[in-house]
Amino acid sequence: MAEFFLPKNSTIGAGKTHKAAPGAKRVKRFKIYRYDPDSGKNPHYDNFEVDLDECGPMVLDALIKIKSEQDSSLTFRRSCREGICGSCSMNMGGKNGLACTTAIDDLKGDIRITPLPHMDVIKDLVPDFTHFYAQYASIEPWLKTKTPDPSGKERLQSPDDRAKLDGLYECILCACCSTSCPSYWWNSDRFLGPAILLQAYRWLADSRDEYTGERLDELEDPFRLYRCHTIMNCANVCPKGLNPAKAIAETKKMLVERAV
Repeated sequence: MAEFFLPKNSTIGAGKTHKAAPGAKRVKRFKIYRYDPDSGKNPHYDNFEVDLDECGPMVLDALIKIKSEQDSSLTFRRSCREGICGSCSMNMGGKNGLACTTAIDDLKGDIRITPLPHMDVIKDLVPDFTHFYAQYASIEPWLKTKTPDPSGKERLQSPDDRAKLDGLYECILCACCSTSCPSYWWNSDRFLGPAILLQAYRWLADSRDEYTGERLDELEDPFRLYRCHTIMNCANVCPKGLNPAKAIAETKKMLVERAV
C-alpha cells in the first residue's frame, strides 16, 4: 500500500545521512524526500537522526529542528502549528496528515516523509496547489443569492439549518483527502476530488444560498462528481475528522431527488 503514496517522481535515490549529536539516547531516524526541480538532479531521500529528548513531540517539531540544526535547505510549509491552517500537510509513514498534529510516537520505526502524493513538487515537501485551488475556485465557494439583502439585517437561518453545516465548514483545504484518493490520482484533470466536493456540498446545504439548481447543474457530470467510488481513503486521513464521502453521497442524492 505504501508504494501508492510515492509522489509523481518515481526515480528516487539515496542521499546523505545526518547523525544525531554524540551521546543522544533516544534517537529517531527520519527519511525525508528531497527534490529541487531547478537542480536538474533526480529526487532522493536524506536521512536525519533526531534526539527526541531535545525535540518537541510532533513531526513538525522534528522538521523545524532538522532545518534549524542540520540542514537549512530543507523546505516545507508550516504556519499555525495547531491544525488550523493546513499548511504542513504531507505524507508521513505512508499516510497523509498534518505534521503539526501527528505525534512522532504514533509512527513506528524509521519515519519516511514525502510531499502529498500525485502532485507536482515545487521543492522537497512543498507540493504545487495551483490546480487544487483552481478547482476550489470553480465551485464558487461563497454565498450566492437572487433576492435583495434584508434591509439592514443579516440573512438569518434557524439553529437546525445552521447545524446542517457541521462537518462541512471545518474543512481547512489541506488536500490530505484528495491526494489519498485513487480516483483523484487517475482523473484529477476532471474529477474535483473529495475536498472540493465537500466544499461544494457546504454551499448546497446552506439554507441561505439561492443557487442550488445552478450549483447542481455544474456538478452533474460523469467526471466532476461521479468518479467517486466510495473508497473512503478521504475519511480515513482527514485531520479534522470529516467525511467527504458522505457529503458526496448527499450531493448525488440531491441530484436524484430533483430528477424524480
